[in-house]
Amino acid sequence: MPKFLIQASYTPEGTKGLLKEGASGRRAAVDQIVTGLGGAVEVMYFAFGEDDVVLIVDVPDAVSMAAISLTVKASGALRTRATPLLTLDQIDEAARRKVAFRAPGT
Repeated sequence: MPKFLIQASYTPEGTKGLLKEGASGRRAAVDQIVTGLGGAVEVMYFAFGEDDVVLIVDVPDAVSMAAISLTVKASGALRTRATPLLTLDQIDEAARRKVAFRAPGT
């Protein structure tokens, strides 16, 4: 199952919701949306700085991740980034594939 790194920062309204629900309330909400699409939350941490929340999730496919992202962003409570994570074996496989490429101007 594909893994994604999700980095999120709360808007002022989202922060108010976090203060009202607490971290465990938000974890439950994240679990619900991810498991509802057949995925699982591997890890979830709260942070401070540019990102307020960092997660690693397993989801069935990129379309499921896009559905989660669109739904969460539409709420206006968070700004998020989802980065696909690849295993060492996947990178080794990619490195073995031959790709026809010509650099610009060559």
